[in-house]
Amino acid sequence: MDFYVTFVRFFQEGGPFMYPIAGVLAIGFAIALERYVYLARTMSRNRRDYKRMLPLLQQGRVKELAQQARGQRSAISHIYADGLARMPNSRRRQDIEYAMEEGLLEILPVIEKRTNYLATFANVATLLGLLGTIIGLIAAFTAVANADPAEKATLLSQSISIAMNTTAFGLMVAIPLLLIHSYLQGKTSAIIESLEIAVVKFLNFMERNHLNAPEPRRGKAA
Repeated sequence: MDFYVTFVRFFQEGGPFMYPIAGVLAIGFAIALERYVYLARTMSRNRRDYKRMLPLLQQGRVKELAQQARGQRSAISHIYADGLARMPNSRRRQDIEYAMEEGLLEILPVIEKRTNYLATFANVATLLGLLGTIIGLIAAFTAVANADPAEKATLLSQSISIAMNTTAFGLMVAIPLLLIHSYLQGKTSAIIESLEIAVVKFLNFMERNHLNAPEPRRGKAA
């Protein structure tokens, strides 16, 4: 209870810039929560579908693998479906790889979406805190200039203490947002790396099972 009262007083004494900093905090944590849920679900779906498709890939059961890939909504299923869709037209490794990389490039913006906003919001919170402090100091010195000389020191120290609240609050918002951004960036990189590894394994298994051998050349027309 004492902490709550202290924080409310700290917030009220910080001035008007405490409210936009609080808004940045709310938006940042909303984005962080949405990104965490999305990335965790994406990673779970990729692992589940990869475990289902890996035996089919190892055994070279292309038709069943294609059906399995088309029937799922995970990122890895989408990439595998793109590679398998290219195989009837060209069985060269390079062509299949291009098709899968195209599918990967379509997925990357969705996986990386909004995560970078957290670093931006952390910087904005810090700058808003500094701006609030500077404006508070300007107001403090202006008030002290017209105050009684005996009260100047006390009034100035109180005004500076209040003005520094915005900087403190800005840093209190920025530091967690930066840590969360780093954590989510790590999860995003892990998902992207796992997809790239899955693409390489797909191509290697296809090559090992001679399923991407060059098509026989057609004889020249008489």
